[in-house]
Amino acid sequence: MNILLVLIPVTLLVVAIAVALFFWAVSHQQFDDLDNPGILPLLEDDPGQGVAGHAAPSSSPDAAPPPDGGAGSSDVPPPAPE
Repeated sequence: MNILLVLIPVTLLVVAIAVALFFWAVSHQQFDDLDNPGILPLLEDDPGQGVAGHAAPSSSPDAAPPPDGGAGSSDVPPPAPE
C-alpha cells in the first residue's frame, strides 16, 4: 500500500507533462495540417531541388564532379598523375 504514495504523485506528474506538451504542440501549430505531411514521403522529388542543401545528382556529361571532402567522399586518395 505504501507504493501508492509514490505512484499517485508520479502519475500526476506524467499527466501534467503530457498535458503541457499537448498545449505546447497546439500553440506551435503542430496540428494545423494533418494530411500533407503523411504524403510528402510518397511524392517524387523535384529534380531541380537538392536534398538537405546538396545538389541533385545529374546525368549530364558536363556536370561538375562533387567537391573533395564532402559528405560522399571516401578515404581513398586520388590516383597519382602520370
